Parts: sequence; structure tokens; C-alpha cells
Amino acid sequence: MTTSSRTLGDWFSEFNREAFRLETLDDYSRSGGVEAYHAFLAGEEQPEGYKNAGWVKTVAGATRAGKRMYRVHVVSRPLTDYLRFELGWGYQRNAEAGEEFFILDATSRENPIPEAPDFWLFDDATVAAMKYDEGGKYLGTEFLEGDRLAQFQAYRDTAMAHAVPFAEWWAQYGA
Repeated sequence: MTTSSRTLGDWFSEFNREAFRLETLDDYSRSGGVEAYHAFLAGEEQPEGYKNAGWVKTVAGATRAGKRMYRVHVVSRPLTDYLRFELGWGYQRNAEAGEEFFILDATSRENPIPEAPDFWLFDDATVAAMKYDEGGKYLGTEFLEGDRLAQFQAYRDTAMAHAVPFAEWWAQYGA
């Protein structure tokens, strides 16, 4: 294990080719976007600050520069309120900025990567393993390199092999 001197935020502006994210949790509501989540639950419109959040600008800048940003989310139906929010508002918003989304639906089959944590994989070379508490609150990131890299590449490859494009999945199962 190696700890990088770069922060997770640094990697989003410094990666060269691609950034892959694996999401495994049903609820990240304690990790940001709380105001927008509450607006969603109340049936309100998306707050302007959410529509134009810094993340949207980060994604748009990367994809305009020819970089790929993509993710797989492992889900089981029925979706939690948070997942309905994230997929219905967040993924739709981020897709317009150029991020690609895939769903690995484990509702009626076994999750092929049950031990995989949430992580980002940058340029197929640096892993940022995400840590969350039981309630979905983000606790920090651990950067992994070397002998652990192949394990996370395999998680990505397995997730992509079992996932379907978000738009296709959403058309069938979305709220």
C-alpha cells in the first residue's frame, strides 16, 4: 500500500485517459448533496446549485478534453429513496456532462464482486479506495498501488462484464 501525496480532488484534474468508479452502497446521503436529496424527497425541483455543482464542471471539463469518466453501480431492487435520487437526478445530470453510467443489477442474481469496496481507478494505474461508515458517510480515501492494482482492475472488468448501460436499465426499472 502506498499513500499518494495527491488528494482525490487532484486526481480528477490530473488523470490522463480514464477514471472509473465502482459504487456499491444503497445510500450516500450523508456524503454530500443533502439539500438536493431533501428537495427530491419533498417532490421539489432540483436546486440550481445542484444542477451546476462543481462535480458537473469537473466531468464536463474532463470529457471535453477527451478523457473518459465512467462508473458501475451495484444495485438491488427495490431501490432505496437515495438510489432513486442518485440515479434519477444525479446520473441524468452527470450524463449530460459526459459521464457514462452502467448498472450491475444483483436483484435476481448473485453479485459477482461482493467483496469489492467503492473505489476510483485512474488511468488503470492508481486506486483510490473509498471508505464509508454504515450510514453512507464518506470517511476518506486510501490510495493503493503495486500488488493491489490487479485486484481492482479485476473488480472493474468483472463489474463492466456484468453491467448494462444505465439508460437501458433505467428505461426498464427507473422510477
